[in-house]
Amino acid sequence: RKSAVIAHALAFLGLVMQGTLPNVLPAPYVGLVLATIVNGVGGGLIEVIISPIVDSCPGDAKASAMSLLHSFYCWGQVGVVLITTLLLRLIGEDLWFIIPILWSLLPLYNLFRFLKVPLMPTVPEEEKTPLKTLFTSKIFLVALLLMLCAGASELAMSQWSSLFAERALGVTKVIGDLLGPCLFAVFMGIGRTIYGVWGEKIYLTGAMVFCAALCILCYLGTALFENPWLSLLSCALCGFSVSLMWPGTFSLTSAAYPKGGTAMFGILAVLGDVGCSVGPALMGAVSGAVSGNAKFAASFPNLTADQLGLKSGMLFSAVFPAFILIGVLLLTRFHKAANKKPSPKADLSEE
Repeated sequence: RKSAVIAHALAFLGLVMQGTLPNVLPAPYVGLVLATIVNGVGGGLIEVIISPIVDSCPGDAKASAMSLLHSFYCWGQVGVVLITTLLLRLIGEDLWFIIPILWSLLPLYNLFRFLKVPLMPTVPEEEKTPLKTLFTSKIFLVALLLMLCAGASELAMSQWSSLFAERALGVTKVIGDLLGPCLFAVFMGIGRTIYGVWGEKIYLTGAMVFCAALCILCYLGTALFENPWLSLLSCALCGFSVSLMWPGTFSLTSAAYPKGGTAMFGILAVLGDVGCSVGPALMGAVSGAVSGNAKFAASFPNLTADQLGLKSGMLFSAVFPAFILIGVLLLTRFHKAANKKPSPKADLSEE
């Protein structure tokens, strides 16, 4: 409870700082950086704390609940993009600093709610699965790989989709944001909501294999389709394909180690966040290297150097979901070797 309250307090403070510090400090950029750090710490704590809180709630459909929880990340992203875009149009870009202050009311409300909301008791320290046990487990090590690649698969497409829409379709940044990240988040939210509602009837491991294969095809389609609208459709469908990767890995790991505790979720989230940074960075590095190679770019006269670079980066990024596909198949193999049959409701559970 204390961690949840502190997390929302930092998120609230960071958003308020974002709307005030750039206007009062001599260097506005320094104010934005400080605000982002505080807000980022709060958001990171929220990410780590809320998943185990939901996982601890009574009930058998834990994987569905986890997917439904993470769907609100997507709907939140869509809401922020649409409402912020609308507010900028209404109040003008000169008054942009009002918007983060308005958004700060949301974590402030949650802060007060978490002061009294009923919570399940935490796992006693002596009953928790030791970190040494986790880090010597093949299942947990593969789960770390899945989280790394899940973050990379999600953010590589999400963060670059706006620029891709702008360059490929020749639209403005506002339209690019709506057609890129916003549409991506809509499809990701749809995927997570579907599993959240009907997850008890869907085999989680099989669904993750399907999503990983679809994600590979989406990256390939985005890179190889000549029609820019088909490429944009692949961008959007990629949101659906990555929808189960993050919450699904959480659920598989929690089923294998139900007493892993908050530390286990924290380690998984850290690897996911590392993937969120590494994925877009590697894609950007590949795109920059290709677009900067004039001799290679000359071999594709129908594409500008920037377009070729972006498509090359997308093509390279297909390696991330490929690793997820391999990882999920490895998890299945480990359990077959141990003569254990995963349950459709609680895949990969261990005695």
